Amino acid sequence: MLKSVKLKHSRLSESQTKKLLDFFVSGTSARFASELVSVHRNTATSFYDKIRQLIAFNLEKDSPFLDGEVEIDESYFGGKRKGKRGRGAAGKVPVFGLLKRNGKVYAQIISDAKSATLMPIIRDKVKPDSIIYSDTFKSYNALDVYEFKHFRINHSELFTDKTNHINGIENF
Repeated sequence: MLKSVKLKHSRLSESQTKKLLDFFVSGTSARFASELVSVHRNTATSFYDKIRQLIAFNLEKDSPFLDGEVEIDESYFGGKRKGKRGRGAAGKVPVFGLLKRNGKVYAQIISDAKSATLMPIIRDKVKPDSIIYSDTFKSYNALDVYEFKHFRINHSELFTDKTNHINGIENF
């Protein structure tokens, strides 16, 4: 495995790379690992970041389908607190999330919350014939014609109706 994590243009020796990888796996902080391996803290931090990127890339590539009961919702992060909030607020980053109840979560930064952006993600990550719970956002209207069982919860009226809710993904 060590050969597969050899980083391009790295000045780390093979033994330093192995030690940093061992410390990463054991949960040692990058700063403390840098002291133990005798490298600059920025070098260890950069190494840890590259390992995390490799892990994320491989998890994304091999990520399993979500099935059964799946909650979906979009959210907005960042930006300034003043002025408009939620959808359409300046400087906010939209993030789309899917949660298999009592299971895994998948989240992705998206360019916008339009149906054309969300539907390919849903179709790629959720098995057909799964039950999808969402709010009444208009971008989810297309779910009614796809191969999913789709239930909506209208948050202006209530937040939960027995099993019809999206509290799990909103909590995430």
